[in-house]
Amino acid sequence: RQAGSVLDPRWGRATYIFNATIAGIEQADALLVVGANPRKEAAIVNARIRKRWRAGRFPIALIGPKADLTYPYEYLGAGPDSVGALLAGKGSFAEILRKAERPLIVLGSHAVARDDGARVASLVARLAVEAGAVKDGWNGFSVLHTAAAHVGALDIGFAPGEGGHTAPVMAKAGAADLLFLLGADEIDVAAGAFVVYIGTHGDHGAHRADVILPGAAYPEKSGLYVNTEGRVQMAARASFPPGDAREEWAILRALSEVLGHSLPYDSLPQLRQALFKLHPHLMRIDQIEAGDPADIKRLAGIGGTPERTPFEPAVDDYYLTNPVARASSIMAECSALAESRAARVAAE
Repeated sequence: RQAGSVLDPRWGRATYIFNATIAGIEQADALLVVGANPRKEAAIVNARIRKRWRAGRFPIALIGPKADLTYPYEYLGAGPDSVGALLAGKGSFAEILRKAERPLIVLGSHAVARDDGARVASLVARLAVEAGAVKDGWNGFSVLHTAAAHVGALDIGFAPGEGGHTAPVMAKAGAADLLFLLGADEIDVAAGAFVVYIGTHGDHGAHRADVILPGAAYPEKSGLYVNTEGRVQMAARASFPPGDAREEWAILRALSEVLGHSLPYDSLPQLRQALFKLHPHLMRIDQIEAGDPADIKRLAGIGGTPERTPFEPAVDDYYLTNPVARASSIMAECSALAESRAARVAAE
């Protein structure tokens, strides 16, 4: 949540997962994308959208930054006011959504990473409910996440509590005396705070840190991931972390003992048992715990009017979106090639 997303697990699981599922895209008969670029943010999802478009009779509209998505779409506008216009029944695409049997509304997670994010989420939820995207047998309200950890973190409640600060707020000067960055490399921490970094590859977070506790990269540890549709997935360790690097849970366990508040597990199996006891759905590998459609209706009831500020792109450089990619000479070359190609197209 380094960008400051306001998605809240207290709203209910249906408000932050891709409810239609990736396979379910092929059942949709109309698509509205709000504040997202599926081609850059989730290429596999975009390929499924293109597959559905090639099958025919699949009108698509976009609200947000214009982009080449590899399929045609109707451009409706740049910000939340265009969502409001659809809700008011303005424009031909409002009629398309109303007549669709299984409308799919994709909300980019970055679209709610702003001060009025809750109002944006509520507005899109209201549109989904009134357009018939949330009904018996179909839930087309679908949030598109850009990182493997987002949904799993929300599932276990890893978000600011009542009155808690978001990451961008804590990163400001004078907001905190001590900050732990758990693999946080996409945020700029102002001078002043003492920073402890747990992560890999010596990226932005490590350069800002006062103390570095080297963690294990994803191929160097076993882990559970929850994808954007809420599907639990398990990854097995392919190799051991080098040098003094340790798996993050082990680092936090050791720190807890030093602080005199030892966490109640000494091994990964013990940790998982504790996790499964609190969140039983996480033990059901390759399955999706469906969200409650009533949660979306409650989200729609939050109300409020978002600002007219246009949505911003979530991904600037497709090839350099994370520390592993930024440490790769191949990805750097791909990035340079893409930039030069874009410059040539702009010149033409």
